[in-house]
Amino acid sequence: MFEISPAEWTAILLSLRVAVIATLVATPFGIALAWLLARRDFWGKSILDALVHLPLVLPPVVTGYLLLLSFGRKGLIGGFLADHLGIVFAFRWTGAALACGVMAFPLLVRPMRLSIEAIDRRLEQAAETLGAAPWKVFFTVTLPLALPGVLAGMVLGFAKAIGEFGATITFVSNIPGETQTISSAIYSLIQTPDGDAAAGRLVIVSIVLAIGALIAAEWFARRATQRLHGN
Repeated sequence: MFEISPAEWTAILLSLRVAVIATLVATPFGIALAWLLARRDFWGKSILDALVHLPLVLPPVVTGYLLLLSFGRKGLIGGFLADHLGIVFAFRWTGAALACGVMAFPLLVRPMRLSIEAIDRRLEQAAETLGAAPWKVFFTVTLPLALPGVLAGMVLGFAKAIGEFGATITFVSNIPGETQTISSAIYSLIQTPDGDAAAGRLVIVSIVLAIGALIAAEWFARRATQRLHGN
């Protein structure tokens, strides 16, 4: 019987919270980086592009370990944040959001960059000719035209974040109620006696969320294509 237990609901809701926070925090950085890669030529651009996509090709455990070294209590960044601002990432749900944001970042940036590259630069140049400042051109011309791509990137980033496992469990472990997301809960359940039913329910929830996110991303991508072609 498909009856989700309180512990399973906790993992589902935590996954949603982590994915939403990771996506919302990463989006402004993703938009800025997508614009930079799409509109500017500079030395080291290919290196920056490779670094953006590095989480896609690195083993997730490696990414999680690097996050632990950097943002752990004894890490250079993590130690400073903990001692001076009281912000702790390691073994906290905020650390799970950070790990998910890092892993989802390439999928978030890519559609945004493609959407910005597809915009006719003559529209931006026309706005500049009429006296609009660069920041105003971006917010009144570039961003509105790229909005479907931005939304598609956010949805893909959300889908990746909600299914993240390797980097998250390496960085923040698997603490029920604190860092145990859907993926880590499934991992725990399949290693316990009589955990198959609960794991199966969470697998179904994961599939539904992933399919919903992919359908939404495809819809936004089509909207972007129609908008750029004036349909």
